Parts: sequence; C-alpha cells; structure tokens
Amino acid sequence: MPEKLNGYRILILETREEAQFSRLLAEQGADVLQCPMFTINDAPDAAPVEAWIRRFLQEPCDDLVLMTGEGLRRLMKVARRIDVAQDFVTALGKARKFARGPKPGRALREIGLEPDATTEKPTSEGIAEMLARRDLAGHRVGLQLYPDRDHRALIGAISAQGAVVDPVLPYVYDAQAADANIVTAIEEMALGRVDAIALTSSGQVRRLVEVARAHGCEARLREGLARTPIASVGPVVSDELTSHGLRTDITPAEGAYFMKPLISAMATALNKAAPRAAAGS
Repeated sequence: MPEKLNGYRILILETREEAQFSRLLAEQGADVLQCPMFTINDAPDAAPVEAWIRRFLQEPCDDLVLMTGEGLRRLMKVARRIDVAQDFVTALGKARKFARGPKPGRALREIGLEPDATTEKPTSEGIAEMLARRDLAGHRVGLQLYPDRDHRALIGAISAQGAVVDPVLPYVYDAQAADANIVTAIEEMALGRVDAIALTSSGQVRRLVEVARAHGCEARLREGLARTPIASVGPVVSDELTSHGLRTDITPAEGAYFMKPLISAMATALNKAAPRAAAGS
C-alpha cells in the first residue's frame, strides 16, 4: 500500500472479523474508532447443535453449506466439547462444501479443509443460485444458518431440488448491549470527528439505521454520514446503503472485495482529498 492512513480516524463497526480489520488499519497508521455492534453467544440450548453434529457423523451429509465462518468455528467448539472433533473434521472432509463468500473458506482452512465452491455473491441468493447449478436430488444437505435472518426461502430452494435439508443454528446475537456504542459513534460522525466509516457487511448498515431509528437519532445519523466519507467493501454493502438512501464514496477495484483492498482504496481517496487535518486534530 503506497499511501497510508497516518492520522486519519476510521470508524469500524465491529462484528465477527473486525479485530483483524482493526489491526490492518492500525498497521497503516489509522486511529481506529471501534464500535462493537453486538455480542456473539453460543446457542442458548446446546442440545440441538450437539444432535446435529451427531447426525452429521451417523448419517453423513453429501453437501454442507456454510453461511458464516463464525458458524463453523462454533460448531467445532461444540464438537471439541463433546469429544468428537477429529471425527467431525473427517466427516466434513468427505462432504462437498459450499461457502457463502470468503469467510467460511478461511474457517475451513483453520481445520485443514478447503471449500469445494465459493459464491461470487456472498448472499443467500448467491448460495441458492450456485446450488441451482448442482445435482442435489436425493442428497442430504447440512445447512449452517446465522441469526436474525429468515432462511425459509433458501431452505425451500434447496428442498425444491429434491434434497433433504438439515439446518443448524450454532450461535445467537445479543444486540441490545451494544446500542449505546452505536449511538456514540453516530454522534462522533455528526460532530465531524471521523474521517471515514468503513463498512464490511450489509448487516452493519441495517443495524446502524435500526439503532438510530430506535433511539430517535436517525436525522443525526444522516447528518453524520453526509459529512463522513463512506467506504464499502463491495457491491452487497453498497446496495444496502442505496436501499436506505445512502451513498458509497470509496470502494475497492472491481473483484477485489476484501479488507486490504478496501484499506488501500481508503488511503488513496483520503490522501487525494483536499488538504485538511485529520478529524479531531
């Protein structure tokens, strides 16, 4: 990265992999303002997750759809606790593995496996489109879900291909505890104390707007975003911004929809902007 973010204050909305994002930004000299958006907890009732893992071992799935890297890590945590981790990894290795974007692939590599296919679009629709090109008739398909989304359309699409779908939800979100963090971040933007906000998932956009509405500060959010450059990791996030009447100012080059290219794009854009002091200076 030829240009750096020295002195620029970058707001990131922490979810699953933002610790890595924060580290990469700090390495480029950024002053990172971290805003935890929710806490991730294990499923409150572990029994269904344990039962799913045991079914996966006893009645192996032909295919496994991983919607998130966090989901696989939580499944492995349970597998270790019930002392079947190695058998579970062996069973995973025998199934065709479909990843919703790059993050599940990284989680697979942590246990020595690789995805057989990764969606071009990291969405449920992208998964459905990819699976529509596969022969699933008579297959058992394990489907790792994630919280706060209605997955019935995806389950229906897979079932319509003649597959038996076995879903599992290995973790939940605790969002309420983080509302105060988000309201504070909104105020920091509105006061002009942030040089850019970096968004890496469509859920971050939805959560920002939902919390602002719930706390009566949506106008303040829009005021802050009007004066703060908005960096989007890719088209899925940008589409979500557009759906809320918001814009994208900075995005990586086409096809390079990852953290490092996003950081490089921010450094280039912010250093090209009219000379000014970094926020808060």
